[in-house]
Amino acid sequence: MTDQDRPDRNSTPAEPTAAENAETGAGAPAPALGDSIAAAARRSGLGQLAETDASTGAALLGALGGIRGLCETILPGLVFLVLFTFTQNVPLSIGCSVAVAIVFTVLRVIGRTPLTQALAGLIGVGVSAILALITGRGEDNFLFGIWTNAAYAAGILISMLVRWPIIGLAAGYLMGDGVAWRSDKRKFRVMQALTFLWLLLFVARLVVQVPLYLAHTDAATSALALTKLLMGVPLYAPLLLVTWFVVKAQFPQKATAPRGAASGR
Repeated sequence: MTDQDRPDRNSTPAEPTAAENAETGAGAPAPALGDSIAAAARRSGLGQLAETDASTGAALLGALGGIRGLCETILPGLVFLVLFTFTQNVPLSIGCSVAVAIVFTVLRVIGRTPLTQALAGLIGVGVSAILALITGRGEDNFLFGIWTNAAYAAGILISMLVRWPIIGLAAGYLMGDGVAWRSDKRKFRVMQALTFLWLLLFVARLVVQVPLYLAHTDAATSALALTKLLMGVPLYAPLLLVTWFVVKAQFPQKATAPRGAASGR
């Protein structure tokens, strides 16, 4: 071996580029983080669709929390809309809305059924009510929801910009594929596209609801309550279903396989 053939002892291996990391899956979440992502994915609506063998309609209803879950989601807002539209009485409208959420939570406690959805709804309604009662303005009952949509939109957008689309992460760990999907350019593009659809959902809510909030009129507040209902479950449910159909198409073998611990590839 000549001197030219000998490796330089002072040289170090070249660092892999960002593109190479993306192709090989390097930089993947640590195992503990991967387990957390998998657990969160299983608790999501997408995870509930994946775990059921029921028909599509029944599976979607289950993913939305069933009839009771839909009532817990819709009725507090509907009560506020009806009462505020006819009375413009902020304390009355908010008080009745909170009372409905409390009743659903108590019923779950009595029936010893899972409290997660009811408690989440009660917390959201409670925080919104406090804000509105402090200011005395009905539109502030929706301020917490507006900020929540903005936070979701920001998180989703960041996940796309750093090329770790959140729907891809959820689907990958849910289907036992970990982050291996990132090395498949077609799957990566599909996961980016699905994540973009969810971004559009939250952005659309903001585009419609923020101007109504800023109008500061009783009519605009009633319209805000109505649009929150119309842009809630009616938009979320079909988008969730579309997402699941696309995920199943991208992971056809894993869609029918038992889903235990997610792979950390």
